Amino acid sequence: MTKSKVSSSQFRRRSQSGVGLIEVLVAVLILALGLLGMAGLQANALKTNQSAYARSQAVMLSYYMLDAMRADRTSATSQQYNTGSAGGDGVIEPACSAGVFNQPTLVDNNRREWLVSLRENLGDADTTCGAIFCGAGAANECIIQITWDDSRAGGLGQQRIETRSRL
Repeated sequence: MTKSKVSSSQFRRRSQSGVGLIEVLVAVLILALGLLGMAGLQANALKTNQSAYARSQAVMLSYYMLDAMRADRTSATSQQYNTGSAGGDGVIEPACSAGVFNQPTLVDNNRREWLVSLRENLGDADTTCGAIFCGAGAANECIIQITWDDSRAGGLGQQRIETRSRL
């Protein structure tokens, strides 16, 4: 009978020649967690991007109304574009429905088209509103306020921007 001698280096090589199932499972688990984290970051980035887009649209639409009032300066300085008066907290009484501007005048056409654009770009909801207030006097300062619900884009809910300008 012959005994074969196995050296310790050969024994180690045989016992560690493959990858164990546990190592593979741990590697797959780490990879899966990393991919889930990346997917979560991507979803959050998309929500934040949508919220920023809504803000930029609101600013652009406030400039749109200011330009329309500059084109019809006489009506704007005589406060025909105003949707309401400014309260003590600085919030102007808004108009939320384009249907309230039903006269066939340039002022009502401009305000109606502006409110329709607000709803098309910021969400067709009852909380999407616009407010205009131009003060009397030599300053001719006008305030445009736009409110909308930003919760669908991951924002904090009700948002309001205010733009002030002289005509």
